[in-house]
Amino acid sequence: MASSSTSTDAQSQSSEHGAALHPRADEKHGLERNSNSISRDPRDSNDVADPTTDTEKQIYVVQDADSNDDENLVWWDGDDDLQNPYNWPAWRKVLNSVLVSSLSFITPLASSMFAPGVPDLMVEFHTTSQELAAFCVSVYVLGFAAGPMLFAPLSELYGRQIVYNTTNVGFIVFVIACAKAPSMNALIVFRFFSGIFGSCPITNGGGTITDMISQEKRGAAMAGFAIGPLLGPVVGPVVGGFITTGLGWRWVFWIMAILAGTLAFLYAVLASETYASVLLDRKARRLRKETGNPLLRSNLDPGLSSAAYLKRGILRPFKLLVLSPISIICGIYVGVVYAYLYLLFTSLTPLFMEIYHFKTSFAGLTFLGIGIGSMIGVAFFSLTSDRTIKKKAAEEALAAEAEGRAPEGMKPEYRLSPLMVGALVLPMGFFIYGWTAEYQVHWIAPIIGTVVIGVGDLIVYMSLQMYLVDTFTIYAASALAANAVIRSIAGSVLPLAGLPMYNRLGMGWGNSILGFIGLALSPIAWLFVKHGETLRKRFDIKNL
Repeated sequence: MASSSTSTDAQSQSSEHGAALHPRADEKHGLERNSNSISRDPRDSNDVADPTTDTEKQIYVVQDADSNDDENLVWWDGDDDLQNPYNWPAWRKVLNSVLVSSLSFITPLASSMFAPGVPDLMVEFHTTSQELAAFCVSVYVLGFAAGPMLFAPLSELYGRQIVYNTTNVGFIVFVIACAKAPSMNALIVFRFFSGIFGSCPITNGGGTITDMISQEKRGAAMAGFAIGPLLGPVVGPVVGGFITTGLGWRWVFWIMAILAGTLAFLYAVLASETYASVLLDRKARRLRKETGNPLLRSNLDPGLSSAAYLKRGILRPFKLLVLSPISIICGIYVGVVYAYLYLLFTSLTPLFMEIYHFKTSFAGLTFLGIGIGSMIGVAFFSLTSDRTIKKKAAEEALAAEAEGRAPEGMKPEYRLSPLMVGALVLPMGFFIYGWTAEYQVHWIAPIIGTVVIGVGDLIVYMSLQMYLVDTFTIYAASALAANAVIRSIAGSVLPLAGLPMYNRLGMGWGNSILGFIGLALSPIAWLFVKHGETLRKRFDIKNL
């Protein structure tokens, strides 16, 4: 009886310290799928949401009145709990978003910044193999395929912050190793490992933004985040060309290490943990210590050992990659448009140096056409994505009211209207670029083509990334990791075929093939708009 009394007193204390009454989490973090996404608990049948609000935010602030109360489950202290990242002040969300977006710019920058130094590298290491030199550049992107499958699940087990800090250090160490590389083989190994560690911000950044930003505002935040992965490889050759000319190829890596070290320090000092599951675990540990109640646990605790949970987390991206048609199709499409960028990198410099007689440093500036197009694409996506999803959700709510049924909220498919635009703009850019270069029209014409490519590439990339984030919400990092595997393999392997293709077919038909591939993939946009919800319901992966 004494033991029972002690437990009761402890439970009473726990309630006073903010352990919320909430249903026990199931083995998927207590979050189950409905027709809209995997994030809404279907047991909340009496809790009809405002259809124009974020469904994920409700999983952090809404309690189920019909379920059995359990005072040992720790939850947020009401709708306005400032420990909940969704309720953070705007400046804190912006700070964390900017830090992660900056990291996601630096690591892709390293993928191509080294490219202008390859000729000097070949002379120093006494090699004439063009294939080996090209692989020295692309092996970094291959590392992007290896890292996500580990870092995404680790961030969903231990939190975003510790994984970022650890991988930032690893990235800096291997970039410095590249600067000191004694041979070509050593440089290839160091580049691969720097790519592995550098993949973390790109993979987990979308998850970090999902942790903080509500669905109706997330499009603009994700568009800002996407600038890094797409603009970094574009700016890299421009900056790298001037550094190589003035200081030598090794200084490309030294400067990269300095930039990465500065950002890593700022992140370690200024950033906050954003992952709800980890924050609630910390709260539960604190309350166990304060109340003496050992039974207190996070409502998002899956009830698994760390080893079992890590195993499930590591398998999660593979499950999505194999069992989810949405993940597979998005991966293939994003892989193609991502590889397009690196294919362009293989043709831009030879084109403008050999055909238009640009000097080395000025040839690097031609990459800015893609960058300008990407910025236009960011602006278009930011202005249309969030507005579209709110408008369509409001229209659906009016229809639901007229029909006397509950509104369905913000479906991920509501955000896909920009994708239909980007899917058509992208191939148009390749036709313009290819045939104006083939007939040696004034150099501004193919540059305009690359601007159009940049616009379409960014819109397609962002639309599909956001679709994955809105579909898999709390598992966004794993969904993006699965996507990153396909994308990175395509980005590292397909560009190796770029120069042989252009040499055989010419700029006109070589780029036309890329345009026709883009046109062949464009129906995916309409497929997801019309049948995306059916695919999500039919292929509902259990025990993620």
